[in-house]
Amino acid sequence: MAEHPLLKIKHVKKYFEIEHHRFLKAVDDVSLTILPGETLGIVGESGCGKSTLARTIIGLYKKTEGEIFFNGDNVDQMDRDQRFRFHRRMQMIFQDPYASLNPRSTVLDLIAEPMDIHRTCSNSRERRERVEGLLEEVGLSKSCLSRYPHEFSGGQRQRIGIARALALNPDFIIADEPISALDVSVQAQVVVLLKKLQEEKRLTMMFIAHDLSMVKYISDRVGVMYLGHLIELTSSEALYRRPLHPYTEALLSAIPIPDPDVEESRQRILLKGELPSPIDPPSGCVFRTRCPFAMEICAKETPLFREIERGHFAACHLHRPKTAGPEVHIGNRGEAGCRN
Repeated sequence: MAEHPLLKIKHVKKYFEIEHHRFLKAVDDVSLTILPGETLGIVGESGCGKSTLARTIIGLYKKTEGEIFFNGDNVDQMDRDQRFRFHRRMQMIFQDPYASLNPRSTVLDLIAEPMDIHRTCSNSRERRERVEGLLEEVGLSKSCLSRYPHEFSGGQRQRIGIARALALNPDFIIADEPISALDVSVQAQVVVLLKKLQEEKRLTMMFIAHDLSMVKYISDRVGVMYLGHLIELTSSEALYRRPLHPYTEALLSAIPIPDPDVEESRQRILLKGELPSPIDPPSGCVFRTRCPFAMEICAKETPLFREIERGHFAACHLHRPKTAGPEVHIGNRGEAGCRN
């Protein structure tokens, strides 16, 4: 029997109205599932909808359409107490450690704030001890308790943000580009820390990033987004070994290889044109205006998001399924990653 998913989203859309009857389609009909203890990486260039999807899942944005299920429960149908518990079990690590921490609060108060809201500590001593333990878990000293965010480096601030996300012992963490605002020398340290915490605490995680090499290191499966759509989804190993979608191939070809001879001789896939506007996306396949393999059918028909190989989903007219998996219209009749 298949393991019950911790998070399941069906046909989720998030549109922002910019003028009367004109909408920016930031997330356009995305369906996926995440199993307990799994890390799902989400990649794609700026503006593809990664962060909007994350904020819609956690409830910072109100979705336009679709359903979100957490541990089998429909989030929309939760009463006040259930929703309160839901927010305790799902936490977020934000992209910018400079903007996500209140500059007027000490580290003690910053990390303890979720515990105060949910009343998980019975007294100030327990509160302080719990924060000290969290600081130790993320590699910081308890001497930091009385200091303020401006006294720390970017990497240290992000560790404080991670400690705050762990304060309520959540089941699910969304890491929204947690390394993009950090120096390259610090990024690997933060990713190694997240992977260590995920393994030790059996956390379920959605990891959003631009750096595909980091995503490969930390993720069990990887989803690729383009212009608000999920266009490929499979295991991390399969995606990097044999990408099926031309956009994914282009992303992977841009990853530097630490071998000068190989790096000099290999061929990069350079995409032509600019990213289309999510206000007026192309007809048919949203990637066709930049795809080197675009065909006539790509302008007429939206490709089905379906299982091309076992466990490997893609939305592309170049591929036909080799297994009898579900055929869905970019999330319209099933959940990518699940067999019906």
